[in-house]
Amino acid sequence: MLKIHDLHKSYGSFEVLKGLEMTVNKGDIYGFLGRNGCGKTTTMNIVSNIIPKDSGEITFGIEKCKVGYLPETPSLFTYMNGYEYLDYISACCNYQGDKKKRIDEVISLVGMAEGGKRRIKGYSRGMNQRLGIAAAIFNNPDLLILDEPTSALDPQGRAEVMSIIKQLSDMGTTIILCTHILSDVERVANRIGIVRDGRMAVEGTIEEIKNDYGRNGKKIVLGIFGDPTPAIEPVNRCTAGQFFFDRQRAIFEIPLMPDDNDQARAQQLINEITAQGLTLSVFLIENKTLEQIYMETIG
Repeated sequence: MLKIHDLHKSYGSFEVLKGLEMTVNKGDIYGFLGRNGCGKTTTMNIVSNIIPKDSGEITFGIEKCKVGYLPETPSLFTYMNGYEYLDYISACCNYQGDKKKRIDEVISLVGMAEGGKRRIKGYSRGMNQRLGIAAAIFNNPDLLILDEPTSALDPQGRAEVMSIIKQLSDMGTTIILCTHILSDVERVANRIGIVRDGRMAVEGTIEEIKNDYGRNGKKIVLGIFGDPTPAIEPVNRCTAGQFFFDRQRAIFEIPLMPDDNDQARAQQLINEITAQGLTLSVFLIENKTLEQIYMETIG
């Protein structure tokens, strides 16, 4: 759906984008991550044709790709109500279909059938975000860009907005989700890109990134009912580890080296422990979390 190659952008002598590479596939919910000032908003503004690029290539996967964009803080006309504002949006985008039907559709989709009749001046931050999303999707965009759509929302508001995003994805919209809330990204995104200092540092599916970048720090976690003493020796023979007690269980955390064969190491541990007549209550292999990988990537 979107391919960015060698994208550059400077403001005066300050170079923001330094050859950014980025690929968003059709149907993706793409988590666009990075610290403040790394070039994310500049990239989104260029893709949305709000500002020009200095150099580089931006290619869309379809001809005349329609892009919807929700900025972090949407500017709304507070003297209007939600329905009036979307009527204004329909005129701005020269909507060619049944305008009233489309307004009702997007109002319903973002859950504002009642709130849409109230003046925007009295809206909460969550309602502002809902109306902003309704405006961004009004013209059925092929690519929807959302900049911090859940910032400053309470947990319920965040959950509601993330549900809307998932629903839009299920309807076939390709979405770029820019946020600092990594739990939201893990909840809905299938691919991510982490930008550092104007360049793409990490890009891929969450599974690929955890396997490729999170392997250093991978560990086996196993739990044993009862007295853990008989397990300490076989665990230490396999690899140095540590354990702690959780009620009636002993929980072992055993680091894996990057060149370990995970399955072989796991089977070795199971064989060693069960040979002692012990019963496993928990056994799993953990990668680094996305948060750990993100923090290491941005430095």
